[in-house]
Amino acid sequence: MRFDTPWPERLLSRVEDAGLNASAPPQQRWIDGWLVRTSPGKAKRARCVQPVADGRLPVDERLDLCAALFRDAGLPLFLRITPFSRPEGLDALLEARGMHRIDDTRVMVSSEVPVDAVPLPPGYAMERLAAADFAEQVGAMRGSPAAQRAAHAERLAQSPVPYEGWVLRRREDGRVAACGQVAAEAGLVGIYDVFTDPAERGRGLARSLCQNLLAMARARGAAVAYLQVDAANHAARAVYRRLGFADAYGYHYRSPEADAH
Repeated sequence: MRFDTPWPERLLSRVEDAGLNASAPPQQRWIDGWLVRTSPGKAKRARCVQPVADGRLPVDERLDLCAALFRDAGLPLFLRITPFSRPEGLDALLEARGMHRIDDTRVMVSSEVPVDAVPLPPGYAMERLAAADFAEQVGAMRGSPAAQRAAHAERLAQSPVPYEGWVLRRREDGRVAACGQVAAEAGLVGIYDVFTDPAERGRGLARSLCQNLLAMARARGAAVAYLQVDAANHAARAVYRRLGFADAYGYHYRSPEADAH
């Protein structure tokens, strides 16, 4: 395992663990070293297999056991493949078995968490929302169905890592223009669910919101920040680079179905 980044592998391993903790749903169990999650929500990281340990069973036997759980849950089977996935060579093995590679994602990291908050664009105010209210708001902005919004709210409410969900509201009419949340753990802070209303894009709202969220986390002791973003979302990645983030490592999913979602 090699990383072409300025960060040591031990730090990136902590980042990966923090991301797993921050996305933990109540619907999860272990199968011979693989963490199996079957939340009905939108986020794939909460409804996939996380192959984090070598285990003792043959891979095909584990795959069969996992597939049965996902069938019972009425969900498509996904395996999340990272540089930390085990056993060694798992990705090539899954490819040889005809499993499709989808959703190329980048984990971006910053070891220069902003110290100072920035003024918000004129006409906007930050507001913190309770977990259920935040899940409903971001779900409405994304057009997520009610079942996914409820699963998101459940996951946030029962998360082992405390979340803070924030929105930017327009002062003139109270409409939510952008949202985002942070999950802090042991000097690390993750940014999640950053979304801007399409009608409000191009005004620097996401960047302002993220910088202020990071500054709050820095004041509470966060020294390293991380986030996960679609590799093809070049606009978002450019925003994050301007905030000091850089690519640390990538991950993707494997699924028996090329068009699974």
